[in-house]
Amino acid sequence: MPARLRPTAPIAADAILVGDPGRALMLAQELLAEPKMSNHARGLWGYTGVTEAGDQLTIQATGMGGPSASVVLADLAELGVRQAIRVGTCASLGDLELGDLLVVNEARDGARPDGRLTDDLRAALPDVHFGLVLSLDSLYRPERDLPSALAEAADMQTAALFTTAAEVEIAAAAVLVVTERSDSGQLPDEELMKVAKVAGRAAADVL
Repeated sequence: MPARLRPTAPIAADAILVGDPGRALMLAQELLAEPKMSNHARGLWGYTGVTEAGDQLTIQATGMGGPSASVVLADLAELGVRQAIRVGTCASLGDLELGDLLVVNEARDGARPDGRLTDDLRAALPDVHFGLVLSLDSLYRPERDLPSALAEAADMQTAALFTTAAEVEIAAAAVLVVTERSDSGQLPDEELMKVAKVAGRAAADVL
């Protein structure tokens, strides 16, 4: 029995991972025909259904931060997932603007994504950015001293996901929506939903 998930429907071999349960529901409604809830344990909502292309796909919330994402991915591996793409959010550390998309080519400590999935994501998304993400325990320190010289963006779980994916032999990649800049605030929720749908559709096509 998996450590955290309690599946109530079959889990597909391909999965899209999002931190926010609400975003999991939104992408399930956008990408799947008649999605069925496949997990609700611990508030980690997951949905499985068939895409427009006729492929089985699971969309699973991972919660906030690397530890939660790692145990969810390990559970998914035990349930038969073999490929996963994170559709997440990040904070810009340099030139990326609010609403930009970043396909990750490396995360902190040398954690790397699957090359084929990453190349296919880049090809599927016009004008996408490509670069390194720094995964931190918290993005919200009062002094706002994010280390901008080290990476294109910062988030809270991509490095952990890539590391766990390698351990459990899942091919993994990540595309992140820039939702925060220190000089221009946060991306409005309506815009985040719009961009996340674009990223989610590309991820579904790649998987």
